[in-house]
Amino acid sequence: MASAAEQMASNMSWAAFGKATELKQRILFTLGLLVIYRVGTYIPVPGIDGAALQDFMDNAAAGIGGMLAMFTGGALSRMGIFALGIMPYISASIIVQLVASMYEPWKNLKNEGQQGRKKLNQYTRYGTVLLAGFQAYGLAVSLEAGNLAHSPGWEFVAACIVTLVGGTMFLMWIGEQITARGIGNGVSLIIFVGIIANMPGAIARFLEQGRTGAISPLVILVVALMVVAVLGFIVFMERSLRKIHIQYPRRQVGMKVYDGGSSHLPIKVNPSGVIPAVFASALLLLPTTIATFSHSTSGPIMSTFLAYFGPGQPLYLLFFVAMIVFFTYFYTHEVAFKTEDVSENLKNQNGFIPGIRPGKKTADYLTYVVNRVLVLGSAYLALVCLLPEILRSQLAVPFYFGGTSVLIIVSVGMDTIQQIQSHLLAHQYEGLIERSQLRGRSKARTPRTGGPARR
Repeated sequence: MASAAEQMASNMSWAAFGKATELKQRILFTLGLLVIYRVGTYIPVPGIDGAALQDFMDNAAAGIGGMLAMFTGGALSRMGIFALGIMPYISASIIVQLVASMYEPWKNLKNEGQQGRKKLNQYTRYGTVLLAGFQAYGLAVSLEAGNLAHSPGWEFVAACIVTLVGGTMFLMWIGEQITARGIGNGVSLIIFVGIIANMPGAIARFLEQGRTGAISPLVILVVALMVVAVLGFIVFMERSLRKIHIQYPRRQVGMKVYDGGSSHLPIKVNPSGVIPAVFASALLLLPTTIATFSHSTSGPIMSTFLAYFGPGQPLYLLFFVAMIVFFTYFYTHEVAFKTEDVSENLKNQNGFIPGIRPGKKTADYLTYVVNRVLVLGSAYLALVCLLPEILRSQLAVPFYFGGTSVLIIVSVGMDTIQQIQSHLLAHQYEGLIERSQLRGRSKARTPRTGGPARR
């Protein structure tokens, strides 16, 4: 039998959405900030030669086209003020999380509650400035070396660094504002919008190749069916859970004895999300991107490296899979699902797994279960991330479909829809509480009729 919350969720409609004034304001606020972000991707950095930049990006698409253009929403190809995107903030956040899981003083900050989290957030912002400054300097020097600046010199480098770092920090502020006052996770929505914005043009180019005969109609049909199948597969895997039964003992409060309850501990098949794919892709694309910007692809060492480790090569795919598996296990055990902390929390709440002693035995059992689940999770991530390489090398699909982009689209979309449903559910609960209070007041004000009460 469905619970009361599930019954209320099934009754949600457009009429209920129309009455949720606060939710509509949050959605409009989110859309407004995302529009500002999209407008900023078309504002160029001062001193850029637009025509030369366009020719350079068309020739360098193999090195920087997929991952970097995806995360910047096309701002990098236009060298807009948001050319670095939100990636420096994401990288700084991941680094701070990893250090906080291994460095003892930062571990203590995590246990200090709100004040400790504020300190770690401050470190994340400092790290964002450092990473963005380093990347902006490298990009400015590369633009000068490629003759893409109107007036090369320290003035151009300084203006480029200030503009790009300021754009990244402004994006970080937009993401935090969306998370606090809008709907959904702000940083994830910024990446989500950047991916969606590039898709219509990529699909149009793909269909144009089919119209001109460069790609057969059968390939277009196969790719369309594959898109639907991959989306369904990712949704299924992202919602898959391994539930561990948790039992709570009886407890006595005063003179009353309460029966022990039971629940379950959900373990996702993919607890680490898209982090392993992002790390692996960024590391593998780094040498190609550096060589592309520095115009050193023709050197003997770099030519040999790209021949074996270039995108689509067997060794590239092998190391890609190996790094995805490594980061899946590492990030899950160190950040996403720390079994020692989970077992300690269960022990503090007097919960236990039937047949398993609390404490270290519970932690060992959870580690055993998580390791077995991650075999399936890492294989699923590797399979989805290899899909764009197969499409581009075997079917000549000219856009970055699959991998991290589809994972982000599905996960962010599911998370945003769940938050909207949660707001609608809370609005319905508030309406029920208000009606019950009004009904109680009306009953209290209604005079009693009838004869005197019996004595």
